[in-house]
Amino acid sequence: MKIRLASTLQSDSVVDGLGIRTVIWTQGCAHACPGCHNKQTHNFDGGVEFELEDIKKEISNLVGQTGITFSGGDPLYQIEAVIELAKYIKTLNMDIWLYTGFTYEEVLKMPLGKDLLNSIDIMVDGKYELAKRSLDAPFRGSTNQRIIDCKKTVLEGKLVLVDDLMKKRNTQPLFQKPEGIFI
Repeated sequence: MKIRLASTLQSDSVVDGLGIRTVIWTQGCAHACPGCHNKQTHNFDGGVEFELEDIKKEISNLVGQTGITFSGGDPLYQIEAVIELAKYIKTLNMDIWLYTGFTYEEVLKMPLGKDLLNSIDIMVDGKYELAKRSLDAPFRGSTNQRIIDCKKTVLEGKLVLVDDLMKKRNTQPLFQKPEGIFI
């Protein structure tokens, strides 16, 4: 089986989920969200096709990564390949985040939606909405997007959000100029 990716795997990300992550940037998206910062991933014929076995080998050779994040494009346009990779990733004891423009409720209606939800740990769902853009929303581009704990959701049979990540970040500046110093 093959998967079409926008680029090679990107290691050492700290903005695409908790921990130090490797991102798998899938190619292809029909959501066309105004203001999307990944427009280059929208064309379904763009990017490069890879054999899943080659991607698995790359993943197995990763060092110092706490998890894998699927982003794009929208990974759910290649749901079969994503599920196969996710099952492999779980054998390596890595956690999995997935970003999608589809909502959780839409994913549930997909033929392989439940299989996907059983294969990943966290899903950030919903289209990017420029009017709801926020630089204070951890791991999300807009405040309508939800961070869903898929394992708890499946176990409890109801939607479970990762509450502490749904809150705004501490907005204190990282660096404050000391009093009395003029730069």
